[in-house]
Amino acid sequence: MTNQEDAGSLLLDDQLCFALYAAQRAVTAAYRPLLEDLGLTYPQYLVLLVLWERGEITVKELAGALRLDYGTVSPLLKRLESAGLVRRERAVSDERSVLVACTGRGEELKERAAHVPGALLTATEFDGAEVERLREELWRLAEKAEAAADRTR
Repeated sequence: MTNQEDAGSLLLDDQLCFALYAAQRAVTAAYRPLLEDLGLTYPQYLVLLVLWERGEITVKELAGALRLDYGTVSPLLKRLESAGLVRRERAVSDERSVLVACTGRGEELKERAAHVPGALLTATEFDGAEVERLREELWRLAEKAEAAADRTR
């Protein structure tokens, strides 16, 4: 089959989107037991990764970093706040902005979470170079897909 024929295939296993979807579900499932030990869901883990990296930021910045909309981030933050892992407060300089940061308990969890990335690599049997190459390709795909989506809006 040529690339052109491949691109027009309606077979499920030929769909790039389905391969990405299946991989995402499998990776999330591989993370699940690691994160259950921390009392976190995968989306909550992603929120904490951003906060551990950047410190206190606005909810808008957090949503941008995660490539999620505000309506998706807000319930995540509510659950993390209820668990005592993050705090939210209005910015003094701009009442419209809400700042979010880890609490002391949220920062303590960072130490316990430090093993998660390595444990996933071990579980998937990928080496560092393979992961780096795959990550670069996925980011390139994301950029091209975002550009394509912007052109169709």
